[in-house]
Amino acid sequence: MASRETATVTASAEQHTTKPPRLRRVALRVLWVALVVALTLLLLPYLIAPIYRWMEPVSTLMLWRWVTGARVERTVMPIARIAPPLPLAVIVAEDSRFCSHHGIDWQELRNAIDEADELGTARGGSTIAQQTAKNLFLWPGRSFIRKGLELPLALWLDLVLPKRRLLEIYLNIAEWGPNGVFGAEAAARAAFGKSAGNLSTHEAALLAAILPNPQRRSARLPTAGVRRLAGIYQARAARGANLADCVRGPAAR
Repeated sequence: MASRETATVTASAEQHTTKPPRLRRVALRVLWVALVVALTLLLLPYLIAPIYRWMEPVSTLMLWRWVTGARVERTVMPIARIAPPLPLAVIVAEDSRFCSHHGIDWQELRNAIDEADELGTARGGSTIAQQTAKNLFLWPGRSFIRKGLELPLALWLDLVLPKRRLLEIYLNIAEWGPNGVFGAEAAARAAFGKSAGNLSTHEAALLAAILPNPQRRSARLPTAGVRRLAGIYQARAARGANLADCVRGPAAR
């Protein structure tokens, strides 16, 4: 009897002794799998980006809308068929040093940080490469995590894609309206009932003026503020035609 009780106690002790190491092994395996998955997700954009020299990408917001059954209106338009005033107006409005920096405008970024320190709120300051990185691989909204992921991606996009192709992608994936309107062609048709290849200088400036907030701004029914911005961009574009020199001609540097 005593021997049986001793055996039971011994077996119970062995069970308690072996259980924690087994749990630790399972936890380590789960942690390892999680790390591999996280690393894969972090590296995937860097592997995919060079392919976008030839393949037409979609944005994460477009994918989300498709998954949720929301409307997506987008027609891919080569930059060679887009009216020249639109790329120029977008550069003037969004990233005036697009041709000279390498994905990040450090001067503009420092200015945005300084203003945030002084005023307590940060303004944009994102380059076209940063916005393309966000649209292709990240999520809307502002956070330090997203910005930390966005900066190296912008540098990588500018390295592996010609400037002309980078701008072409941006013009075709940018959200340009409140009801699933993406890209310059869909934006031009929604706002003016014409192709992006037939836009006037003023119409191009209006489309550039609504880019920061296409949910609330309209090029078809512009407010006084949108018209004022469009006028500023149109004037700057007229004075700085050379700002778009890097996106003219062949799609290779």
